[in-house]
Amino acid sequence: MIRIFTHYISAKTALLFVLEALILMFAVYAATSLSAALFGGTRGIPLQQLAVVPLVALILMTSMGLYQLDSWEEVRSVKIRMLLALVASTLFALLVLNASQTPQPDAIIATILLALAGTALVRFAVYRLGDKGAFKGRVLVLGTGSRVANFAKHAGRSHNYEVVRYVALQPCEHFVPFSDVLTLGSGESLLSIAEKFKIDQIVLAIRDRRGGGLPINDLLMCRLKGIKVTELPTFVEREYRQVLLESINPSWMVFGDGFGAGYCRAALKRAFDLAVSLVLLLLALPVMVITALCILLESGWPLHYRQERVGQGGRVFTIYKFRSMRIDAERDGTPRWAKANDDRTTWVGRIIRKLRIDELPQIINVFKGDMSFVGPRPERPFFVDKLVAQIPYYALRHGIKPGITGWAQVNYPYGATLDDTIEKLQYDLYYLKNHGLFLDFMILCATVEVVLWGKGAR
Repeated sequence: MIRIFTHYISAKTALLFVLEALILMFAVYAATSLSAALFGGTRGIPLQQLAVVPLVALILMTSMGLYQLDSWEEVRSVKIRMLLALVASTLFALLVLNASQTPQPDAIIATILLALAGTALVRFAVYRLGDKGAFKGRVLVLGTGSRVANFAKHAGRSHNYEVVRYVALQPCEHFVPFSDVLTLGSGESLLSIAEKFKIDQIVLAIRDRRGGGLPINDLLMCRLKGIKVTELPTFVEREYRQVLLESINPSWMVFGDGFGAGYCRAALKRAFDLAVSLVLLLLALPVMVITALCILLESGWPLHYRQERVGQGGRVFTIYKFRSMRIDAERDGTPRWAKANDDRTTWVGRIIRKLRIDELPQIINVFKGDMSFVGPRPERPFFVDKLVAQIPYYALRHGIKPGITGWAQVNYPYGATLDDTIEKLQYDLYYLKNHGLFLDFMILCATVEVVLWGKGAR
């Protein structure tokens, strides 16, 4: 994994982006230069201007979900997304970067064909290498107790690493497959095991480290041999972009990096919120007017509803959303989470919830300062009181402003159970620990994918 500012991105994704950016730059430059030589059309775009193209490609391809695919078969299943992203990137390069001249149709077609051929070839090569384990690290986990039980369930599905063995330092109950367990014997060192299995990284998953339970000297020897040694919470944070509740402790959060805040960061985030919200408001105003008319025609007034939510510091504020349910959705006065195929949802409501249009009036909350554009989803006080009592660290998500969209919203579908809430909290804690403008920007790109393809809506 590669850390860019405060956010982790897989090495395969970074390599794929760099190669595809270079291919797109070459395609635009080669096609326009060839067109100019053969037909006297648009001149080749200067290389210094083409530096903008990778940024455009990143935005569009991320928005199409093309950097969240883990196999070549999945890439082929979304070839329409690839085509749309490349066409849009090409048109941007030809029309915006070279706006003083009208590009020839042959230059546009040649650019798209070159870009399609190049990206298809690169993706085929990268994913085939991935299938052969070229991008997978070999991991040795130190510990077999309850702390690794949940981690072990997901480890086998990772495309970034392979857990080769779990090492038990002393006799205990194993919460991982017994066939994967090694016991550290008196005549065998941790270094010899690591060298035997060609280990790249050792993950520490031992809860009780008192009384010499941790082989410090062995770990130091492994470090000196170039083998990384990582705490389980840090490893999970890096690989899954989550903070695993079962593995963390207060000292890891207090003394580790992240969870930072300050006046400068708050001022930048506020400026970012206002700029993005203003642009979105201008773009979405026609959609909001049409939505209001549709709600009015189907079920009458009110067009929107107000609801109390818990914001930063536990302060209660009023949120605004388009009404997507019947007027009597909670006629018994008991708050309830929305569920899949909820019969309280109106016909218009199902559409606007699917496309997340019902969230647009929350732009008012951003302008008022109650919310940020990106942050944890604000919950109702009724649910917050229960969840704080049931889930450790739940109250931490109120350390920053809630958002219209967020890391949990784009990575996990809408949840209506306690387990769903815990899963989403782990994403919220990752955002709380690592939030910054770069991560906000990546979340905005992923939000476009959620809206375009209707992921996780109810």
